[in-house]
Amino acid sequence: MRSIWVSGIIMLVFAKSICCSDENFESSDSPLQVGLTLIQTAEATGAVCLDGTLPGYHLHRGFGSGANSWLVQLEGGGWCNDINSCVYRKKTRRGSSTYMEKVLQFTGILSNKPEENPDFYNWNRVKLRYCDGASFSGEGSNEAASLQFRGQRIWVAAMEDLMFNGMKDATQALLSGCSAGGLASILHCDEFHNLFQGNTKVKCLADAGMFLDAVDVAGGHTLRTLYNGVVTLQGVSENLPEYCTSRMDATSCFFPENLVANIKTPLFLLNAAYDVWQLHESLAPVTADPKGYWKSCKSNHATCNASQIQFLQDFRNEMINSIEGFTLSEQNGWFINSCFAHCQTERQDTWFGSDSPAIANEGIAQSVGDWYFDRKAVQAIDCPYPCDKTCHHLVFS
Repeated sequence: MRSIWVSGIIMLVFAKSICCSDENFESSDSPLQVGLTLIQTAEATGAVCLDGTLPGYHLHRGFGSGANSWLVQLEGGGWCNDINSCVYRKKTRRGSSTYMEKVLQFTGILSNKPEENPDFYNWNRVKLRYCDGASFSGEGSNEAASLQFRGQRIWVAAMEDLMFNGMKDATQALLSGCSAGGLASILHCDEFHNLFQGNTKVKCLADAGMFLDAVDVAGGHTLRTLYNGVVTLQGVSENLPEYCTSRMDATSCFFPENLVANIKTPLFLLNAAYDVWQLHESLAPVTADPKGYWKSCKSNHATCNASQIQFLQDFRNEMINSIEGFTLSEQNGWFINSCFAHCQTERQDTWFGSDSPAIANEGIAQSVGDWYFDRKAVQAIDCPYPCDKTCHHLVFS
């Protein structure tokens, strides 16, 4: 089975125009460029990428009032669920630091500009690279294929390295992640909280991490099949929370809907109700739609017919119902907008801009900041498509 990717499915065209300067042009308006740091201590504990290379992160130091505040973002990038897909993956940046970009742009929630990231711009901001293929949760290896499944060890090694480099003194900390990294931020949220003393304000944010155990258009369970492969191959079960595995099978405990209500640390869920990755790879993958009935709808939501829209409305309702227990806790926050999108904290246009997505006139960055700093409760669920005119829908070509 091929490797499933969270980003780069096909070329994207944004339904709203996005003005961008030449990335190679150095100016004050250019995004911050941050270099890659390999975790040298990781090898001693076997905390290595799929191919055995060292894991790494990008860190931009905080300053001023944010000098002792830390934001750790877990990179996304799908999963590998069998030997072939993991062997393929280890020859890419998702499985080897050899192929990782040596410099990354920090935009959105990682930006260092107050006009782009008003609440977190001067924090210590970290992007932890993803090279294990199991949302930083695997434990095992396959000697025949020269594969190392060490996601949990990478998580531990990275946190130890960051704590040594100043995070232990944090007065405020936020663990975030997008997509497979959003799932990882859910899985590791309480572990992150436990790193700190009681006087540190610790919360977690999952962006596009609410992957549902949903039925696909053919009546099958495409994502459950994928997750079962990931959990089984990579030895994930031993690192899943006991409160879940004591009552459910391990694959079910890799789905956020069975985890979020039991997380003790304050958690914010940011998700598009019509998550385009789930539409492409879980709800209507080619394997479930061999005749291409959904091809046009997947490429552009405006071409979906009435029955397809109803299927997607049912998916939206399933997502809302899946967080019912989660919403009972006053410490949690949520922002579920009715957009055809995926990962809205990393892109500047969706995180914070003049026309960024909003619910009841409250944008994403403002909502996350209001929740983190306890300025007010954020419990926002959008009305169903097509009511929201602020969306930055993804259109594919």
